[in-house]
Amino acid sequence: MALVFVYGTLKRGQPNHEVLLDSANGSAAFRGRGHTAEPYPLVIAGEHNIPWLLHLPGRGHRVAGEIYTVDEQMLHFLDNFEGCPDMYQRTALQVAVLEWEGRDGPGDCMQCFVYSTATYAPEWVHLPYHNSYDSEGPHGLRYNPRENR
Repeated sequence: MALVFVYGTLKRGQPNHEVLLDSANGSAAFRGRGHTAEPYPLVIAGEHNIPWLLHLPGRGHRVAGEIYTVDEQMLHFLDNFEGCPDMYQRTALQVAVLEWEGRDGPGDCMQCFVYSTATYAPEWVHLPYHNSYDSEGPHGLRYNPRENR
């Protein structure tokens, strides 16, 4: 089992969350909420308004998200789903735990896999940085689901 931190369309209530629930893709279990231990730029970019975590540690905000344990099958599914390694790259980063299933209060930092990108258009660093993502948030940049493309 591996820990994966999701910050965008894979979170609960977001357009792609159902892929984590589909046992045909493998196993994924929600474990808690947290945020990146270091700041990162989270931008919404491209013609489909996709959330991207730019691999620029130290810039932006401590980005909020959810932590899941996933099996190898789900990890491989997520690699394909996230276009790894071309669109996103799966890397390990430290996540500060805010809430952990079965425990009260915040805990320590833990290492999780995250899908971020170091291969982005240079102008993306000048887009607004977000600390949390909601596809229908006040940013007005509604995500265009894959099935509509």
